[in-house]
Amino acid sequence: MIEVKNIYKKYGDTYVLNDVSVKFEQGKCNLVIGRSGSGKTVLLKSIVGLVEIDEGEIWYDRHRFSHLGIKERQLIRKEMGMLFQGAALFDSLTVEENVMFPLTMLTSQSHGEKVERVNFCLERVRVSRANRLYPAELSGGMKKRVAIARAIALNPKYLFCDEPTSGLDPQTATVIDNLIQDLTFEFNMTTIVNSHDMNSVLEIGDRVVYIHRGCKCWEGNKEEVLNTDNQDLNNFVFATNMAKKIKS
Repeated sequence: MIEVKNIYKKYGDTYVLNDVSVKFEQGKCNLVIGRSGSGKTVLLKSIVGLVEIDEGEIWYDRHRFSHLGIKERQLIRKEMGMLFQGAALFDSLTVEENVMFPLTMLTSQSHGEKVERVNFCLERVRVSRANRLYPAELSGGMKKRVAIARAIALNPKYLFCDEPTSGLDPQTATVIDNLIQDLTFEFNMTTIVNSHDMNSVLEIGDRVVYIHRGCKCWEGNKEEVLNTDNQDLNNFVFATNMAKKIKS
């Protein structure tokens, strides 16, 4: 479990995060939604330590991450998996080398052990016989699958996904959503997904947090999100669905 307690982040005179408190539960897909500029990206960066909060606390199980030093944070970061927007694969590395990268950086495994783990992860995301391919040779959906394989290479306790379905067609996006959900349950991870895709929310949103102007304005599950009396959330859901219809 990850718990955020009364955190604040200010840039200049503007609060980007204003007294945000939320628990992200283990073994569930926790989705953070909101408009561009709402603060959800800063929230995710704060949780992983890429942004330092001004006030409040961030806990990883029994560890108060926000108050740890660099070395202590590194131990927890070894238990994190990251799926970046756009996959963020290294263009000059093969699929195998991309997935192996965190193993090389953070473990002392032999080459044979690393190859075995890479193959397991690629098979788990249903990308077989692609070890020697380069990212330029992959479709958008395959790139996301390889990025997920890299994210789970270290068998993480915590998985962070930033707009994992961005740029994908609806069918492929659903496949990626379901894969993230399956892996979350299978490995009992605490998964946090930043998304503006309401299809993702309705597909895998075990817990949903709506951020509006730096504040947590609503929290519930995928069944409740369509029946809320929160006007800001209703406006966001309606605007998102209308934009998808116009694009299609």
